[in-house]
Amino acid sequence: MSTAAVPRGAHLTRRLIQLYVGLALYGASSALLVRAGLGLEPWGVLHQGLAGRTDLSIGVVSIIVGAAVLLLWIPLRQRPGLGTVSNVFAVGIAMDGTLALVPEVHGLVAQIAVLVTGVVVNGVATGLYIAARFGPGPRDGLMTGLHLRTGRSVRLVRTLIEVAVVVTGFLLGGSLGVGTVLYALAIGPLAQFFLRVFAVGGKPAGEETVPGGEGAVAPVPGNGDASVTARTPEQAILPQ
Repeated sequence: MSTAAVPRGAHLTRRLIQLYVGLALYGASSALLVRAGLGLEPWGVLHQGLAGRTDLSIGVVSIIVGAAVLLLWIPLRQRPGLGTVSNVFAVGIAMDGTLALVPEVHGLVAQIAVLVTGVVVNGVATGLYIAARFGPGPRDGLMTGLHLRTGRSVRLVRTLIEVAVVVTGFLLGGSLGVGTVLYALAIGPLAQFFLRVFAVGGKPAGEETVPGGEGAVAPVPGNGDASVTARTPEQAILPQ
């Protein structure tokens, strides 16, 4: 059956399933990185550091941080979607649930296996929930919002945010290590691959056109007639 022949409702059902399966797997993959004990993804370092300074679980901290970051969308004039709001809650709940089920991991070989599994599952999860097209997560929206409002490159904005997050999390006691480096190197290629695998409607989410046509430009505030290429949140999530 061709893509055009699939009922619209079937696409919506598939997208909803992808969204929530993806968010659940994202939380589970973050929990696996915690259990591996070899270093977390940038925001995970911050969440773990804050959790260590409070009586809250890392999943609850993730929810609180996500909600706080979402508030920063207001001055950036970003519009949240179903996926954005769902991301705030679903990832943290899935993370705490997985940590409750998965025991501590002992031994370097087992730790490496859990780490690699966590990174790959995170790539699968990223492809699933982004390809569902219900809006970016709050942290991704912060990045794209700053990119569009400041005119700075996605690479620079992403780097500055993640460096600030990692340094703050590390100073608070978060886990920084080889897992952090592996995640940084692998997540871009993995997410790009799985975006294509899970694309709904025959077009990868990372290749959506923007209003005004592909390659449309948006003015850079305060820079006269300078411009930047407008990108979808899905495109901007991946390393450029």
